[in-house]
This record gives sequence, C-alpha cells and structure tokens, in this order.
Amino acid sequence: MKPYKSMNKLWILVGVLGIAACAKKDNQTSRVNKLPYYQEATFTPTWLEEQPSADFHQIPDFSLLNQEGKTITKNTLTDKISVVDFFFTSCPGICPKMTINMALIQDKFIDDDGVLLLSHSVTPDYDSVSVLKQYAKAKGVNSKRWHLLTGERAIIYDLGRNQYFIEEDLGLAKDPDDFIHTENFVLLDGNQHIRGIYNGLNKTAISQLMADITTLKKEQNTSGI
Repeated sequence: MKPYKSMNKLWILVGVLGIAACAKKDNQTSRVNKLPYYQEATFTPTWLEEQPSADFHQIPDFSLLNQEGKTITKNTLTDKISVVDFFFTSCPGICPKMTINMALIQDKFIDDDGVLLLSHSVTPDYDSVSVLKQYAKAKGVNSKRWHLLTGERAIIYDLGRNQYFIEEDLGLAKDPDDFIHTENFVLLDGNQHIRGIYNGLNKTAISQLMADITTLKKEQNTSGI
C-alpha cells in the first residue's frame, strides 16, 4: 500500500502545480504597477507620479477616414486606450501576422468601449475606404472597436514617424518619400500620451500589451480619466 499512496501523492502534487501554472498564465500582469511615458524616438521611459505637463508629447489632431467612411480625429481617442499600428492591405509579409495579433487584442477587449485599435494604411492611394472595408470583412474587423485608416499620405507618414515614432530611432535619416514598414504596435492612454511599444509579431509581446492595457485602465480609473 505504501508505494500506491506515494504515487497518489505525486499525482496530486503534479495536478496542483499544473493548476498554479495555468492560473499564472491566464492572469498575466504588467511588469510594473504604473506604465512609463515616452516622448521621443529612442523610447527612453519617463516615470511620472502625476499627469505630464502641457508641453509633454501628445499625439496632435488629425483627420482620417475609417473603413466605414467615418471621419476619425484625435477627439475619437479622448478617454480611450488605443493600440496603433501601420500596415497595408496588399502586404504579403509581416502585415497578415500583425493583423492576426491585432485581432487577438480586439477579441480580448471586444466588449470594452474604453479600448480602440487603429491601423493606418501606409499605401493610402491604393487602400481606399472601399478596399479597407473589404479587408475588414475578410479579417473579422469590428468597426466599433477597430478603425482601419486612410487619408492623405503626408498626414499618415507624419503621424507614424514624428508622432508615434513607430520605427523607433534606427539611426538613419528618413526622407518623406521613404516607405514605412514596421511591426511595432504603440499603446496610448486616454490623453494620447505614448505608454508603450511592442513587437506586433511576437505573441509574448502581445500578451504583455494586453496586460499593460489592463494596468492602464486601472491607472485611469484611479486618476479619474
């Protein structure tokens, strides 16, 4: 009987450890209790106890169209947590994987009106409203939660390079005609401050991004945003 009891205890221990491991995985949290702020292309974190001053970097006003032909501006993002990326519908490389991972974020927060996703087309001359609408239908994009954006190329490229710093600081000068092609996702708070950058191709990074959204929501609830 002793060998049987010992084996039984072993299986119980394995089961407990397995449950604990699953619980830890399903309840992933941010690495910190409060996320840093970022205001330039090197993405050097700035830690603040209070809201940034008025001259701290924010995403400026803009006007673009989504897949429904609706005008999206900075006001659309007010009091919302936003996840931003740059793509194009005919991209055969990294964009399909980015879209799949953005869809994971959409599904996670599908019932949360406080979270928005914004995917900017870097080929707006081709990616018209009708093209984006077809793409949205094919990829399961929920228009209430996820905006596929098109408009003036100059506006989109200025937002990407000079406001979201989407390519990070690669040490290379960029000409306005140079093509934006990056896998990065950027996280914004309700005041359009940058709070994180993530590899949009990496599942671990996407999990961390979703955890950071939850952390940011708690922060905004505490601060009254």
